[in-house]
Amino acid sequence: MADQVVLRHVTKQFTTRTLGTITAVNDFNLTVYEGECFSFLGPSGCGKTTTLRLIAGFEDLTDGEIELCGRLVSSKEKNLYVPPEERGLGMVFQAFAVWPHMIVFDNVAFPLKIQGINKHDIQKKVKEALRNTSLDGFESAYPSDLSGGQQQRIALARAIVTNPKVMLLDEPLSNLDPKLRETMRFEIKELQRKFNFTVIFVTHDQSEAMAISDRMMVCDMGNIIQIDTPINLYNRPVNRFVHSFLGESTFINVIIQDGKVYAKGNMEQALDIPIPPDVDREMVIATRPNAIELTRNRGYKTRIEKRTFLPDITEYLVPMGDQLLKVQTPHRIKFTQGEECYINLVNPMWYPAEDKELETERLRRQLI
Repeated sequence: MADQVVLRHVTKQFTTRTLGTITAVNDFNLTVYEGECFSFLGPSGCGKTTTLRLIAGFEDLTDGEIELCGRLVSSKEKNLYVPPEERGLGMVFQAFAVWPHMIVFDNVAFPLKIQGINKHDIQKKVKEALRNTSLDGFESAYPSDLSGGQQQRIALARAIVTNPKVMLLDEPLSNLDPKLRETMRFEIKELQRKFNFTVIFVTHDQSEAMAISDRMMVCDMGNIIQIDTPINLYNRPVNRFVHSFLGESTFINVIIQDGKVYAKGNMEQALDIPIPPDVDREMVIATRPNAIELTRNRGYKTRIEKRTFLPDITEYLVPMGDQLLKVQTPHRIKFTQGEECYINLVNPMWYPAEDKELETERLRRQLI
């Protein structure tokens, strides 16, 4: 696979009045391959949208260089900056960014007119783009006459009409209702398969990213934390932040004493789990609520504090030491509120105790 988008030591700093200099993107090194759907994922203030804007050319970098389809488009060292309109990218944004005074045909044809394409080819290309985005017959309609999903399809049609090699999507589905979002995910993947363009998809929605991506990058506070496939990120998160960001997580504060593991708040009942090497006295173990075994005869003895029946699962809250654990089971596993039960933790992951300073900085960045 050819390298389609390459970032080398890309850094972007902003200076703010109240908070001084903030490094929004810190030494990003990243390669996105031809035909790949690659998602940038993370909370507000993590650097994902800034990175997309640097690739698009809407922001100039502070350091490093960016290469698109084998062509250098940004380099601080070489004082090189190629403007957005010359980068050959397709773009779709959270705000649909369609022109309300133009009919659908003119909205989609706009980038072709800018390029000076002749009228015959414009007619042909726009017709094909509208057909591929299920907008046949809406050529003369105004965006205000269409639904939110149809307006987003206009933006998609306008992005693919120039047959770009790379498509940048910045939270393109967040303004749509849940059912329509799911439909649009499949449509975007289908368009990618048909036209074989590379997709860079920015979102804070973990389900959306996991459904659409070949690989994902999880960012936190301007740093790349982990890059991998959705399955590997979910099953083997490198730290507590990634674990908590991808799917539901249950964290348990534990204390290691005399070669045994105890839930914090209960030093009388040890947990039956192996202890990895090089652990501190106080650690955090992590698992998924649906990966915890709830039984009547073996494991950590506790009781059902609360039971909630949900459409797909039953959710329980059970005490472990001084904490309440969320446990999710199939409906066939039935316990009543107040009933005695036992918990088994299957292959939990181990992380250092929570860093309060990191959490404070993460919240601060979301306010910038």
